[in-house]
Amino acid sequence: MNFFPPLAGRLGIDKFEDQTECFFIDCNNSGAQFTHAIVHGLTVNDVLTPKYVPEIVYSFFPFNGILDCEGTVNPLLAIQVTELEDGYFIGCSMNHCIADGTSFWHFFNSWSEISQGFDHPSKLPSLVRGFAPDHLNRPVKIPSLEKEFCDEFSQPPLKERVFHFSKENIAKIKSKANDEIGTTSSISSLQALLAHIWRSVIRCRRIDNANEKITFILHVGARNRLCPPLPEGYFGNAIHGGVLMSTPNELVSHGLGWTAQKLNQIIAAQTHEETRNFYVEWLKCPLIVKKDKWTNIFVVGSSPRFNVYGNDFGWGKPVAVRSGLGNKFDGKFTVFPGFEQESIDIEICLSPDTLCAMENDVEFMQSVTIK
Repeated sequence: MNFFPPLAGRLGIDKFEDQTECFFIDCNNSGAQFTHAIVHGLTVNDVLTPKYVPEIVYSFFPFNGILDCEGTVNPLLAIQVTELEDGYFIGCSMNHCIADGTSFWHFFNSWSEISQGFDHPSKLPSLVRGFAPDHLNRPVKIPSLEKEFCDEFSQPPLKERVFHFSKENIAKIKSKANDEIGTTSSISSLQALLAHIWRSVIRCRRIDNANEKITFILHVGARNRLCPPLPEGYFGNAIHGGVLMSTPNELVSHGLGWTAQKLNQIIAAQTHEETRNFYVEWLKCPLIVKKDKWTNIFVVGSSPRFNVYGNDFGWGKPVAVRSGLGNKFDGKFTVFPGFEQESIDIEICLSPDTLCAMENDVEFMQSVTIK
């Protein structure tokens, strides 16, 4: 924690007469939370072999149901090591006000290095700030969260399944996408794979109105898109959403290549100017999004580039990765690297009916590797 002091602090809050608030990080050394738990009679295979992610997995993560704004009274980092019959599950919950996925894995990788006997992380975190324009008013005020979240949102029944895509199958999907639009390599492997999955979800969801607008949000990293780029090891949040709007009719009637090309164009558009403008406009008028307002929205989080399988805490390398209950809704895709080199695992959270229909979608399932 000496290298990541914000994680040992709490959120501070200032409240104003106009019913707005301002949050800040109070590095007061209040500490993180660490829990050691034991589950008797449960093996690693019991966690990994079921078709759907078992609900017990969520109990391996601390702070289920705790909102980020509650970091004023709760630790910003909580870790739970759960001892199974033949292995360990390390669950880590980090307040999203503090860090994004890149910084989350930076901390996790650094913790692994320290556990292996290194004196300091191979990449030190940078807490330098200042990429926001100086002319914007400070502090940044947001609507009162007590008012925003006073109504509880009842989540509909959901299921999660991890679909594994081998290097070979990903290459086939990428090749098909590029062939359909007459290029050789402009569509990346991830763009083609996400387009392939999105089209399957739309086919299987059977939306009544084929011309209803649906939204695909792909979180894009800003660190190297800004000019100059953020410092190496920048610790914090530096992402924003690239947004693609379409309709079921467009996605189904057009091919894989068309959808992948649309995703490619959205990502290519995230230039320095576009990224900076996103933050400038948000700082001028902060928007707090509530999940109960999300209809036909699909969001992609995480990245296959994160170093998941290089961690070792003295028990050997990981065999799998799972995510917790936070930020889950009908239409959330969480991307991880697969265990095999250049393979990808995508944890898909959907309604049970849609997920079941996808499992019977031949076009989709022929690209999935069943372990």
